[in-house]
Amino acid sequence: MSPLSIRGSAIHILFLTVLALSANASPTLADPYFEDGFLGLSQKELHEKLGMPQAVRDRKSALRVFTYYPITDWSNYFSKVVSPENGEDVYTFTREGIEVRYSFSYAVDPNDHNENRPLIVRLVDIEFSPPVPLHRIPALVPEFRPSTDPGSPAFRSNIWLLLFKGTPSPASRFIVREHGKDRLDWTLCFQFFSMQGLPDRLTTKASIDRMEISTQSLQLVTLRQRHTHEPVSNPYAHPLGLDPVLPKPVPKPIPVPQYEE
Repeated sequence: MSPLSIRGSAIHILFLTVLALSANASPTLADPYFEDGFLGLSQKELHEKLGMPQAVRDRKSALRVFTYYPITDWSNYFSKVVSPENGEDVYTFTREGIEVRYSFSYAVDPNDHNENRPLIVRLVDIEFSPPVPLHRIPALVPEFRPSTDPGSPAFRSNIWLLLFKGTPSPASRFIVREHGKDRLDWTLCFQFFSMQGLPDRLTTKASIDRMEISTQSLQLVTLRQRHTHEPVSNPYAHPLGLDPVLPKPVPKPIPVPQYEE
């Protein structure tokens, strides 16, 4: 055999060896976009982190109306009828006597038309049963570590509270559906919802039914949504469970009539 043939055979064997090693290599977890540890994970990576979900749900309308399926029924039948990205993986935990239910929504690459295209976590919906006061949420949701900086951006309406945390992540644009998303910065956000409505004087005693972990744009809120998003001080800047102490109003003095001597 000529030296050229021997060299070619060696290169071919080396190439096959590299392919075999790559095929047997265990997949490594991708880095999530933010400190929450969920946004940006693939569905496979989420299952490796939390295990298989107890159920899968899909939305039946624009409102919060869902149908829940056992994971076996979803895998064997419904995932083949409905687009897989329409299914939300559901995990339920009991913490401190409260039922905490996580539901994970996914995004896909619109340019990927493969049947098994990867699903990427784009939003985490967390429900509390029964509702809990705002100051209890860090203990019930370990992925939520609120900022105690009084200047941390916070906004509210009559039914929700929105808190920004950390610095923007360019990679997180992948899970954003907003038009013109490439011209904006996207930051980790925690949004809390109260079915009973938030009190005018917002404290960490406000009752919360559910929260969402997502990414939103501070530029979008301050420039385009300023009429619906009222800036407020960060409620977690005060000790948890305690109301900020408001100064007592100074009573106006009673005018004393002046008499001529």
